[in-house]
Amino acid sequence: MMAMNRARGEAALEAGGRQYRLLLTLGALAEIEDGLGLDDLSQVGARLAHTRAADLAIVAAALLRGGGHDMCPADVLRLPCDLGALVRGVTGAFEAAGLAQGTMVAGEAKETPVPFPGQT
Repeated sequence: MMAMNRARGEAALEAGGRQYRLLLTLGALAEIEDGLGLDDLSQVGARLAHTRAADLAIVAAALLRGGGHDMCPADVLRLPCDLGALVRGVTGAFEAAGLAQGTMVAGEAKETPVPFPGQT
């Protein structure tokens, strides 16, 4: 089992008996903006609060690539894990990077005190 370095912004995703590293890098942020068709980073939080499965796959794939895994959104959709594990991994990566706006708990967004850049 690989150790995650929370100080570096790493989060974990367990799927099919394997642990994957998710990391929110600048490249991952750019991929997320492009993949979700956003104008800037301030729109990420609102978009993820009302996400579709395809959006979640785009975000997770970018974070997994940031963590060193060569995965595309279609690969994420084939991972043997439940939706909750995937959401926890993605949320964990944003939280570890200090960019969490809210966390998803049973489908409801719960506010945390750290806003996304560009918001007050």
